[in-house]
Formats: sequence, C-alpha cells, structure tokens
Amino acid sequence: MKNLFRWILYGLTCLVIIGLGGWGSLAIWFTQPVETEVMRGALIAVFVVLCVAGMVGILFARWTLLFPFILAFLLVLGWWFTIEPRNDRQWQPDVATLARAEIDGDKVTLRNIRNFAYRSETDFTPRWYDKTVDLNNLETLDLIAVYWMGDAIAHTLVSFGFGGDYVAFSIEIRKERDESFSTIGGLFRRYELYYVVGDERDLIGLRTTYRNPAEDVYLYRVKARKEGIRRLFLQYIHRINKLNERPEFYNTLTTNCTTNIVTHVRAFSDRMPLSWKMLASGYFPELIYEQGALYGDQPFADLRAQSLINARARKADGAENFSSLIREGLPGMQ
Repeated sequence: MKNLFRWILYGLTCLVIIGLGGWGSLAIWFTQPVETEVMRGALIAVFVVLCVAGMVGILFARWTLLFPFILAFLLVLGWWFTIEPRNDRQWQPDVATLARAEIDGDKVTLRNIRNFAYRSETDFTPRWYDKTVDLNNLETLDLIAVYWMGDAIAHTLVSFGFGGDYVAFSIEIRKERDESFSTIGGLFRRYELYYVVGDERDLIGLRTTYRNPAEDVYLYRVKARKEGIRRLFLQYIHRINKLNERPEFYNTLTTNCTTNIVTHVRAFSDRMPLSWKMLASGYFPELIYEQGALYGDQPFADLRAQSLINARARKADGAENFSSLIREGLPGMQ
C-alpha cells in the first residue's frame, strides 16, 4: 500500500513537472527571449533536459536534480512577467492605424474607419476615413459570423445601424510585418489586441470576395432595445480609446473576438449565460438564438441557411448601398 501511494504521488508530481515544462517550452518559443529559432530551440532543449532530470531525481530521491529545473522555470516565469504590450511595433498595413473616438454629447466622431480598396487579400490600397454618428439614430445591432474551418470555429463581428448607415467592429490580433497567426501563439502574449472599426464593404467584402478561398459569412439581426444597443456601442468606443492609451494582449481563449463581445454585453446585462458555445465560437450565434435574441421564427438551421450572404456580398461589391443590398429579405431587416 505504501509503495502504491508512493507511485501515485510520483506520477502526479511528474504530471505537474511535465505541465510546467511544456508551458515553459512554449513560452520560450513564442515570446522569443532570443530572436533566432536556433537559439530558441537550444534553450528549449536545455529546459527539457532539466525537466527530465528533475523527474529522474524525484524517482531516485535525489532532490538536488530537481532544483536546476525549478530555477530555470522561475527564470522563464520572470521573463514572462516582463513582457508588455506595445503600440509602437512595425505593424502590417491593415492594422497599422488605431481607431479612436471623440464623444460630444450624443455625437460620436469615429477616427480611422477602415475601408480598403481590395484587388486581392494582400493587394490593396489603404483608405481610412472619419465619420460622425448621432447616438439618437442608433437603432439596430447585427451579429456577423465568419467560418473558414468547419462549424466549431468562427470569427464574430458586430455592426451598429444608424438609420441605414452601418459601422462594424472586428476584434482581431495586431500582427507585425511578416508575422502570421498561430492559435497556440495567441495563448503566449504573442499578439496585441486590435479593434478594427470598419466599413462593411471592407470587413465583409474582404472575407466573401477577396480571400482565397472565400470564407462563409452569416448575418443576423439581434433583438435588442435601443438603450441596450447604445450601451454596447459606447462599451466599444471606450475600449478602443483605452487601447490607444494602454495596449493589451490578445488571448486565444480569454480575450478574443467572441469572449470580448460577451464581456461588453455582460458589463450591462446579466441575460448572457456562460456557455461552452462562447469558446466554440462557431456556435455563438446558436447560443444567441436559444436566448430568443435573434430575429427569425424558423428552426436555427433554416435561419442559418437563409443568413448566408456570400453571393449577395459579391454581387454588391463596390456598391455605395452595399449594406442595404446584403440585408435584403433577411429576418428582422426591412
């Protein structure tokens, strides 16, 4: 019995060490304490060797073999806490400019709204513009879900309607030049958080028309009172201004396009229940539907099929009334 307890304790301790070793190895790789991949690989190799030595030391009661691993882990952890988000990196052109807003009573002036002229996903003419909106004209809220790798994962956006004039918000990573997205890297302080304030011709048209392969885009009208829509809009406005002053890190699980929407909504409403569908973001529209907060009285599968807007977005590409054309006939949209 004593030996059994000893082996169970040893196994649990090894699991903890392996977990710390795995986290530390990934942190070294993605937070890049040294620039070259060869040097990072060498640091990880040393870290893994110390991890294995620590487990061997525990097995044979040679505790001194565990101390170098503990020291190495504390060094990695110390490095981790020194990493700060920044706004002054060499950014890719589509995320180079931060949006901001100026509030004057019921008037909000949005600066740096993105509306690029695309020829392909990577070939475009950058265009940013300013616009003043009146909160008294804020009437509608739309949820946009974008799929590119099956039903479980989606990028979610919101669009606010001011009497037929729309402003969309997309919560994304802020990539540096020559940097690509990594889901695992998004867990390790690899990317800053970025709020795109964009024209729908950009944020929707890019995904339906210019990405290759095209992504599937679904558009839903949310049932919400005007005062709730107004509070949500102002939540977004305050957040983009805050990011100008104090940048934040993106996190694949906790600070992403869907969880941030939930955070904004829950700041003024307790109607949004916690659910696994917030993490499996592809099912987030279904969660909203289950709460009775989407227009459409048909089964969700039928509503989803009706809400696919790729064909109409491609047809409306470049049109001044793009936003009205992609909404024609959708539930809740006149």
